[in-house]
Amino acid sequence: MAHLRALVGTPHAMAVVKANAYGHGAVPVARAALAGGADWLGVADIDEALQLRDAGIDAPILAWLHDPGADFSAAIDDDITLGLSSARQLQRAADAAAELGQTASVHLKLDTGLSRNGVHENDWAEVFALAAALEQVGLLRVDGVMSHLSNTSATDDQQALECFERGVALVRAAGLAPTLVHLASSAAALRLPAARFSMVRLGITLYGLSPFDDASSADLGLVPAMTLRGRVAQVRRVAAGAGVSYDYLWRAPEDSTLVLVPLGYADGIPRQASGSALVQIHGATYPLVGRVAMDQFVVNLGADNPGVAVGDTVVLFGDPATGAPSATDWADAAGTINYEIVTRIGHRVPRLHIHG
Repeated sequence: MAHLRALVGTPHAMAVVKANAYGHGAVPVARAALAGGADWLGVADIDEALQLRDAGIDAPILAWLHDPGADFSAAIDDDITLGLSSARQLQRAADAAAELGQTASVHLKLDTGLSRNGVHENDWAEVFALAAALEQVGLLRVDGVMSHLSNTSATDDQQALECFERGVALVRAAGLAPTLVHLASSAAALRLPAARFSMVRLGITLYGLSPFDDASSADLGLVPAMTLRGRVAQVRRVAAGAGVSYDYLWRAPEDSTLVLVPLGYADGIPRQASGSALVQIHGATYPLVGRVAMDQFVVNLGADNPGVAVGDTVVLFGDPATGAPSATDWADAAGTINYEIVTRIGHRVPRLHIHG
Protein backbone atom coordinates (compact mmCIF):
# COMPACT_ATOMS: atom_id res chain seq x y z
CA MET A 1 0.00 0.00 0.00
CA ALA A 2 2.77 2.44 0.85
CA HIS A 3 4.46 1.74 -2.50
CA LEU A 4 1.22 2.19 -4.44
CA ARG A 5 0.30 5.39 -2.65
CA ALA A 6 3.67 6.84 -3.57
CA LEU A 7 3.09 5.87 -7.22
CA VAL A 8 -0.41 7.28 -7.64
CA GLY A 9 -0.17 10.36 -5.42
CA THR A 10 -3.90 10.81 -4.84
CA PRO A 11 -5.20 12.47 -1.65
CA HIS A 12 -7.06 9.27 -0.73
CA ALA A 13 -6.54 5.56 -1.35
CA MET A 14 -9.01 2.74 -0.81
CA ALA A 15 -7.87 -0.78 0.00
CA VAL A 16 -10.35 -3.18 -1.57
CA VAL A 17 -10.82 -6.10 0.82
CA LYS A 18 -13.98 -7.67 -0.60
CA ALA A 19 -14.27 -11.45 -0.95
CA ASN A 20 -12.21 -12.03 2.20
CA ALA A 21 -9.54 -9.70 0.81
CA TYR A 22 -9.25 -11.65 -2.43
CA GLY A 23 -8.82 -14.82 -0.36
CA HIS A 24 -6.09 -13.38 1.87
CA GLY A 25 -8.13 -12.68 5.03
CA ALA A 26 -10.12 -9.46 5.26
CA VAL A 27 -9.37 -8.35 8.82
CA PRO A 28 -5.57 -8.75 8.84
CA VAL A 29 -5.30 -7.34 5.32
CA ALA A 30 -7.44 -4.34 6.26
CA ARG A 31 -5.24 -3.62 9.25
CA ALA A 32 -2.05 -3.97 7.22
CA ALA A 33 -3.40 -1.74 4.45
CA LEU A 34 -4.42 0.95 6.91
CA ALA A 35 -0.99 0.78 8.51
CA GLY A 36 0.49 1.19 5.03
CA GLY A 37 -1.43 4.39 4.34
CA ALA A 38 -4.90 3.45 3.09
CA ASP A 39 -7.57 5.77 4.48
CA TRP A 40 -10.61 3.89 3.10
CA LEU A 41 -11.64 0.25 2.91
CA GLY A 42 -13.85 -1.12 0.15
CA VAL A 43 -16.10 -4.18 0.23
CA ALA A 44 -18.85 -5.50 -2.01
CA ASP A 45 -21.68 -5.95 0.48
CA ILE A 46 -22.82 -4.79 3.89
CA ASP A 47 -22.13 -8.12 5.62
CA GLU A 48 -18.45 -7.82 4.67
CA ALA A 49 -18.38 -4.30 6.09
CA LEU A 50 -20.05 -5.38 9.34
CA GLN A 51 -17.44 -8.11 9.80
CA LEU A 52 -14.73 -5.44 9.72
CA ARG A 53 -16.62 -3.34 12.24
CA ASP A 54 -17.10 -6.38 14.48
CA ALA A 55 -13.32 -6.83 14.43
CA GLY A 56 -12.90 -3.33 15.82
CA ILE A 57 -11.88 -1.59 12.59
CA ASP A 58 -13.25 1.96 12.65
CA ALA A 59 -11.80 3.31 9.38
CA PRO A 60 -14.20 4.57 6.68
CA ILE A 61 -15.75 1.65 4.77
CA LEU A 62 -17.66 1.73 1.48
CA ALA A 63 -20.01 -1.10 0.46
CA TRP A 64 -21.45 -0.81 -3.07
CA LEU A 65 -23.28 -3.97 -4.14
CA HIS A 66 -26.59 -4.70 -2.43
CA ASP A 67 -29.14 -7.48 -2.42
CA PRO A 68 -32.67 -6.04 -2.82
CA GLY A 69 -33.31 -6.87 0.84
CA ALA A 70 -29.99 -5.61 2.21
CA ASP A 71 -30.20 -4.09 5.70
CA PHE A 72 -29.30 -0.44 5.17
CA SER A 73 -30.21 0.33 8.79
CA ALA A 74 -27.41 -1.88 10.10
CA ALA A 75 -24.95 -0.21 7.74
CA ILE A 76 -25.98 3.33 8.62
CA ASP A 77 -25.95 2.58 12.34
CA ASP A 78 -22.39 1.24 12.02
CA ASP A 79 -21.19 4.27 10.03
CA ILE A 80 -20.76 2.34 6.78
CA THR A 81 -20.93 4.41 3.60
CA LEU A 82 -23.29 3.05 0.95
CA GLY A 83 -22.52 3.02 -2.75
CA LEU A 84 -25.95 3.39 -4.34
CA SER A 85 -27.01 2.67 -7.91
CA SER A 86 -30.70 3.58 -8.20
CA ALA A 87 -33.48 5.84 -7.01
CA ARG A 88 -34.94 2.87 -5.12
CA GLN A 89 -31.73 2.37 -3.18
CA LEU A 90 -31.54 6.08 -2.38
CA GLN A 91 -35.07 6.05 -1.01
CA ARG A 92 -34.44 2.89 1.04
CA ALA A 93 -31.32 4.45 2.53
CA ALA A 94 -33.21 7.62 3.35
CA ASP A 95 -36.05 5.66 4.95
CA ALA A 96 -33.58 3.69 7.08
CA ALA A 97 -31.83 6.89 8.12
CA ALA A 98 -35.16 8.49 9.07
CA GLU A 99 -36.05 5.53 11.31
CA LEU A 100 -32.67 5.78 13.03
CA GLY A 101 -32.71 9.56 13.28
CA GLN A 102 -29.36 9.64 11.48
CA THR A 103 -27.89 10.79 8.17
CA ALA A 104 -26.71 8.18 5.67
CA SER A 105 -23.37 8.71 3.97
CA VAL A 106 -23.60 7.66 0.32
CA HIS A 107 -21.55 7.53 -2.86
CA LEU A 108 -23.50 7.66 -6.12
CA LYS A 109 -22.36 4.87 -8.43
CA LEU A 110 -22.67 5.70 -12.12
CA ASP A 111 -22.80 3.25 -15.01
CA THR A 112 -20.25 4.56 -17.50
CA GLY A 113 -20.24 1.60 -19.86
CA LEU A 114 -19.99 -1.71 -17.98
CA SER A 115 -23.78 -2.22 -18.02
CA ARG A 116 -23.72 -3.63 -14.49
CA ASN A 117 -24.76 -1.85 -11.30
CA GLY A 118 -24.67 1.92 -11.35
CA VAL A 119 -27.13 4.62 -12.38
CA HIS A 120 -27.64 4.61 -16.15
CA GLU A 121 -27.08 7.93 -17.88
CA ASN A 122 -30.77 8.07 -18.84
CA ASP A 123 -31.64 8.17 -15.13
CA TRP A 124 -29.00 10.61 -13.93
CA ALA A 125 -31.23 13.69 -13.79
CA GLU A 126 -33.93 11.92 -11.75
CA VAL A 127 -31.50 10.27 -9.34
CA PHE A 128 -29.35 13.36 -8.80
CA ALA A 129 -32.43 15.48 -8.11
CA LEU A 130 -33.71 12.92 -5.62
CA ALA A 131 -30.31 12.76 -3.91
CA ALA A 132 -30.23 16.55 -3.63
CA ALA A 133 -33.74 16.64 -2.14
CA LEU A 134 -32.93 13.93 0.40
CA GLU A 135 -29.69 15.67 1.31
CA GLN A 136 -31.51 18.96 1.78
CA VAL A 137 -33.80 17.43 4.42
CA GLY A 138 -30.85 15.79 6.19
CA LEU A 139 -31.58 12.14 5.49
CA LEU A 140 -28.45 11.50 3.47
CA ARG A 141 -25.19 13.14 2.48
CA VAL A 142 -23.62 12.56 -0.92
CA ASP A 143 -19.95 12.26 0.01
CA GLY A 144 -18.75 10.64 -3.20
CA VAL A 145 -19.31 9.73 -6.84
CA MET A 146 -17.84 6.57 -8.33
CA SER A 147 -17.74 4.32 -11.37
CA HIS A 148 -15.60 1.55 -12.83
CA LEU A 149 -13.66 0.98 -16.04
CA SER A 150 -13.76 -2.09 -18.28
CA ASN A 151 -10.02 -2.08 -19.07
CA THR A 152 -11.00 -3.21 -22.58
CA SER A 153 -8.93 -0.73 -24.55
CA ALA A 154 -7.54 2.80 -24.28
CA THR A 155 -10.43 4.01 -26.43
CA ASP A 156 -13.10 2.32 -24.33
CA ASP A 157 -11.59 3.60 -21.10
CA GLN A 158 -11.33 7.13 -22.49
CA GLN A 159 -15.01 7.05 -23.45
CA ALA A 160 -15.92 5.85 -19.96
CA LEU A 161 -13.74 8.55 -18.41
CA GLU A 162 -15.50 11.24 -20.44
CA CYS A 163 -18.89 9.80 -19.50
CA PHE A 164 -17.89 9.84 -15.83
CA GLU A 165 -16.74 13.45 -16.06
CA ARG A 166 -20.14 14.39 -17.51
CA GLY A 167 -21.83 12.62 -14.64
CA VAL A 168 -19.71 14.33 -12.00
CA ALA A 169 -20.46 17.72 -13.55
CA LEU A 170 -24.19 17.00 -13.44
CA VAL A 171 -23.96 15.85 -9.83
CA ARG A 172 -22.42 19.19 -8.92
CA ALA A 173 -24.97 21.07 -11.06
CA ALA A 174 -27.72 19.39 -9.02
CA GLY A 175 -26.37 21.15 -5.94
CA LEU A 176 -24.36 18.24 -4.53
CA ALA A 177 -20.74 18.62 -3.44
CA PRO A 178 -19.03 15.22 -3.18
CA THR A 179 -15.46 15.35 -1.90
CA LEU A 180 -14.52 11.83 -3.01
CA VAL A 181 -14.50 11.19 -6.75
CA HIS A 182 -13.18 7.77 -7.79
CA LEU A 183 -13.10 5.84 -11.04
CA ALA A 184 -9.77 4.01 -11.13
CA SER A 185 -9.08 0.58 -9.76
CA SER A 186 -5.57 -0.89 -9.89
CA ALA A 187 -5.03 -0.89 -13.66
CA ALA A 188 -6.17 2.68 -14.28
CA ALA A 189 -4.52 3.89 -11.09
CA LEU A 190 -1.18 2.84 -12.55
CA ARG A 191 -1.65 3.63 -16.26
CA LEU A 192 -4.39 6.25 -16.65
CA PRO A 193 -3.50 9.28 -14.50
CA ALA A 194 -6.56 11.22 -15.73
CA ALA A 195 -8.77 8.63 -14.02
CA ARG A 196 -7.25 9.05 -10.57
CA PHE A 197 -9.36 12.02 -9.38
CA SER A 198 -9.32 12.31 -5.55
CA MET A 199 -9.17 8.58 -4.72
CA VAL A 200 -8.17 5.28 -6.30
CA ARG A 201 -9.39 1.83 -5.35
CA LEU A 202 -6.49 -0.61 -5.02
CA GLY A 203 -7.42 -4.26 -5.30
CA ILE A 204 -5.26 -6.84 -7.07
CA THR A 205 -2.10 -4.73 -6.80
CA LEU A 206 -2.57 -4.54 -3.03
CA TYR A 207 -1.94 -8.30 -3.02
CA GLY A 208 1.25 -7.94 -5.04
CA LEU A 209 -0.21 -9.18 -8.31
CA SER A 210 -0.24 -7.47 -11.68
CA PRO A 211 -3.50 -6.51 -13.43
CA PHE A 212 -1.69 -6.45 -16.79
CA ASP A 213 -0.79 -9.08 -19.36
CA ASP A 214 2.34 -7.19 -20.37
CA ALA A 215 3.84 -6.49 -16.94
CA SER A 216 4.72 -8.81 -14.08
CA SER A 217 4.52 -8.10 -10.38
CA ALA A 218 8.25 -7.44 -10.33
CA ASP A 219 7.92 -4.98 -13.22
CA LEU A 220 5.52 -2.96 -11.06
CA GLY A 221 7.65 -3.17 -7.92
CA LEU A 222 5.18 -5.56 -6.27
CA VAL A 223 5.76 -8.71 -4.23
CA PRO A 224 2.97 -11.33 -4.18
CA ALA A 225 1.50 -11.50 -0.70
CA MET A 226 0.18 -15.06 -0.81
CA THR A 227 2.23 -18.23 -0.92
CA LEU A 228 0.14 -21.39 -1.10
CA ARG A 229 1.81 -24.46 0.35
CA GLY A 230 0.84 -28.07 0.85
CA ARG A 231 2.76 -31.08 2.06
CA VAL A 232 3.61 -34.40 0.50
CA ALA A 233 1.16 -36.96 1.89
CA GLN A 234 2.43 -39.98 -0.02
CA VAL A 235 5.32 -41.03 -2.26
CA ARG A 236 4.59 -43.88 -4.66
CA ARG A 237 6.58 -45.70 -7.30
CA VAL A 238 4.51 -46.77 -10.34
CA ALA A 239 5.29 -48.79 -13.44
CA ALA A 240 5.17 -47.47 -16.98
CA GLY A 241 1.58 -47.33 -18.17
CA ALA A 242 0.04 -46.75 -14.74
CA GLY A 243 -2.98 -44.44 -14.84
CA VAL A 244 -3.35 -41.49 -12.50
CA SER A 245 -6.53 -40.05 -10.97
CA TYR A 246 -9.97 -39.91 -12.55
CA ASP A 247 -10.36 -40.64 -16.27
CA TYR A 248 -6.69 -41.58 -16.58
CA LEU A 249 -5.90 -38.34 -18.38
CA TRP A 250 -2.25 -39.20 -17.83
CA ARG A 251 -0.45 -42.53 -17.83
CA ALA A 252 3.15 -42.84 -16.75
CA PRO A 253 5.36 -42.97 -19.87
CA GLU A 254 8.05 -44.78 -17.86
CA ASP A 255 8.56 -46.12 -14.37
CA SER A 256 7.92 -42.99 -12.30
CA THR A 257 7.79 -41.57 -8.79
CA LEU A 258 4.54 -39.81 -7.89
CA VAL A 259 3.69 -37.72 -4.86
CA LEU A 260 0.23 -37.00 -3.49
CA VAL A 261 -0.68 -33.50 -2.30
CA PRO A 262 -3.88 -33.24 -0.20
CA LEU A 263 -5.35 -30.13 -1.80
CA GLY A 264 -8.11 -30.15 -4.40
CA TYR A 265 -10.84 -28.14 -6.02
CA ALA A 266 -12.70 -27.98 -2.69
CA ASP A 267 -9.73 -25.91 -1.53
CA GLY A 268 -9.73 -23.73 -4.63
CA ILE A 269 -7.24 -25.66 -6.76
CA PRO A 270 -8.64 -25.22 -10.28
CA ARG A 271 -9.69 -28.47 -11.90
CA GLN A 272 -9.05 -26.75 -15.22
CA ALA A 273 -5.32 -26.81 -14.38
CA SER A 274 -5.28 -30.61 -14.43
CA GLY A 275 -2.17 -31.79 -16.22
CA SER A 276 -0.80 -28.33 -16.93
CA ALA A 277 0.27 -26.60 -13.68
CA LEU A 278 3.63 -26.84 -11.94
CA VAL A 279 4.59 -26.97 -8.26
CA GLN A 280 7.89 -26.45 -6.46
CA ILE A 281 9.49 -29.06 -4.19
CA HIS A 282 13.01 -28.65 -2.78
CA GLY A 283 13.55 -25.69 -5.10
CA ALA A 284 12.76 -27.60 -8.31
CA THR A 285 9.52 -27.55 -10.30
CA TYR A 286 7.48 -30.61 -11.21
CA PRO A 287 4.29 -31.10 -13.22
CA LEU A 288 0.88 -31.82 -11.85
CA VAL A 289 -0.39 -34.93 -13.64
CA GLY A 290 -3.84 -36.43 -13.95
CA ARG A 291 -7.14 -34.91 -12.89
CA VAL A 292 -7.31 -32.54 -9.91
CA ALA A 293 -9.80 -34.16 -7.54
CA MET A 294 -11.93 -32.60 -4.82
CA ASP A 295 -9.31 -33.12 -2.12
CA GLN A 296 -6.03 -34.09 -3.77
CA PHE A 297 -3.78 -34.00 -6.79
CA VAL A 298 -0.70 -35.87 -8.00
CA VAL A 299 2.74 -34.62 -9.02
CA ASN A 300 5.23 -36.52 -11.16
CA LEU A 301 8.84 -36.42 -9.95
CA GLY A 302 10.04 -38.35 -13.00
CA ALA A 303 12.01 -41.55 -13.36
CA ASP A 304 13.96 -41.13 -10.12
CA ASN A 305 13.02 -39.83 -6.68
CA PRO A 306 15.20 -36.76 -5.99
CA GLY A 307 14.93 -37.28 -2.24
CA VAL A 308 11.33 -36.18 -1.70
CA ALA A 309 9.66 -37.66 1.37
CA VAL A 310 6.32 -37.59 3.13
CA GLY A 311 5.95 -34.27 4.97
CA ASP A 312 8.05 -32.22 2.56
CA THR A 313 6.71 -28.80 1.58
CA VAL A 314 5.07 -28.33 -1.80
CA VAL A 315 4.77 -24.73 -3.02
CA LEU A 316 1.89 -24.35 -5.44
CA PHE A 317 2.43 -20.65 -6.05
CA GLY A 318 4.13 -17.68 -4.46
CA ASP A 319 6.74 -15.10 -5.34
CA PRO A 320 8.36 -16.05 -8.66
CA ALA A 321 11.55 -14.34 -7.48
CA THR A 322 12.03 -17.42 -5.28
CA GLY A 323 11.73 -19.75 -8.27
CA ALA A 324 8.18 -20.76 -7.34
CA PRO A 325 5.34 -20.76 -9.84
CA SER A 326 3.21 -17.63 -9.58
CA ALA A 327 -0.54 -17.23 -9.22
CA THR A 328 -0.42 -15.92 -12.79
CA ASP A 329 1.26 -19.16 -13.92
CA TRP A 330 -1.59 -21.12 -12.36
CA ALA A 331 -4.09 -18.75 -13.98
CA ASP A 332 -2.51 -19.41 -17.37
CA ALA A 333 -2.67 -23.15 -16.74
CA ALA A 334 -6.36 -22.90 -15.83
CA GLY A 335 -7.35 -20.42 -18.52
CA THR A 336 -8.32 -17.71 -16.04
CA ILE A 337 -6.82 -14.68 -14.24
CA ASN A 338 -4.66 -14.36 -11.15
CA TYR A 339 -7.54 -12.59 -9.33
CA GLU A 340 -9.54 -15.81 -9.43
CA ILE A 341 -6.68 -18.08 -8.37
CA VAL A 342 -6.07 -16.31 -5.05
CA THR A 343 -9.71 -15.42 -4.35
CA ARG A 344 -10.98 -18.97 -4.75
CA ILE A 345 -8.70 -20.50 -2.05
CA GLY A 346 -11.20 -22.20 0.24
CA HIS A 347 -11.94 -22.04 3.94
CA ARG A 348 -10.25 -25.40 4.66
CA VAL A 349 -6.86 -23.86 3.90
CA PRO A 350 -5.41 -22.22 7.01
CA ARG A 351 -4.06 -18.68 6.60
CA LEU A 352 -0.87 -17.75 8.42
CA HIS A 353 -0.31 -13.99 8.38
CA ILE A 354 3.32 -13.00 8.82
CA HIS A 355 3.84 -9.45 10.09
CA GLY A 356 7.22 -7.95 9.25
